[in-house]
Amino acid sequence: MILLLGATGYMGQAFATELRRRGYNFIPLTRQAFDYTSFDLLFDYVRKMRPEFIINAAGYVGKPNEETCELEHGETLFANTFLPQTIEKVCSMTNTPWGHISSGNIYCGAKVFQNREKRIVRDLQQSEIQELHASHPEMFFGFTEWDEPNYSFRCAPCSFYSGSKALAEESIRNNKQTYIWRPALPFNERDERRNFISRVKRYSGVRDGIHSLSHLEDFVTACLELWERQSPYGIYNIANPGVITRGQLLDMMARNLDSGSGYEFGKEKDTDRYYRLGTELPQASYILDVSKLLATGIRMRPVRAALQDSLRKWQAAATLEMAGVGDN
Repeated sequence: MILLLGATGYMGQAFATELRRRGYNFIPLTRQAFDYTSFDLLFDYVRKMRPEFIINAAGYVGKPNEETCELEHGETLFANTFLPQTIEKVCSMTNTPWGHISSGNIYCGAKVFQNREKRIVRDLQQSEIQELHASHPEMFFGFTEWDEPNYSFRCAPCSFYSGSKALAEESIRNNKQTYIWRPALPFNERDERRNFISRVKRYSGVRDGIHSLSHLEDFVTACLELWERQSPYGIYNIANPGVITRGQLLDMMARNLDSGSGYEFGKEKDTDRYYRLGTELPQASYILDVSKLLATGIRMRPVRAALQDSLRKWQAAATLEMAGVGDN
């Protein structure tokens, strides 16, 4: 039996769907139904139920986006740092393996090899960097699982959200029965607040950069396969191979989506909603190296193929909706 914490969240729902599809016996837990943030309650529950695996899909990302975490430090630390520490302690005491969803957002930039020298470029929004990547993508390499986070409280400036996720990793990564799964910016074919495609469609000022992305269902599948295959515990970057810029994504969207597919591109201004706090946070555009994941034998679709598939399904769903076909 598997325990799924945060079962109604963005990631949690995707895990629940895939666990059902695979026929697993699992218990979806929410904070409203059971306060798994309490060490005593969680310890007693785990000791009683004896799950073979625990998935922590709980966390706090802020609404409408991560910048809200700049005002809600307490909730951010509680959900993103203290809760994983509680789960780690319970799992250690009960000898229970578990998986924790972290974030690739603890990195900023990429490694660039040029003129036989390596340098870390933190700002991938610079026009000269994007031009260099367009002409020489082979010079750019992502951060590996062995690279210390460079977008964290220990390597400021960073967002409070990113700092809280990096701090959690630091405190749990020595547990010998822990998977730490790092998604990049998530996307799929459904119009949801955390979907990167949705963000680009809605908000005119989503900043450009060179991005690693993770198809949500591909990410969940890879996480479960790591456990099913009994791959070594540890940290895994889980993203679709390849990178994309906002401009390239806009081109793909223009070719695949028509006006009936939802919101107009850039309909809402960042200052109105998306970046409503007006903070001057550095935006974490980053590249993740997924060599460790692929070395386990797990395959991920190239990011462009996954994006193309998502956009095709998005348009198909919109077409059915316009024709009056769908759920009542």
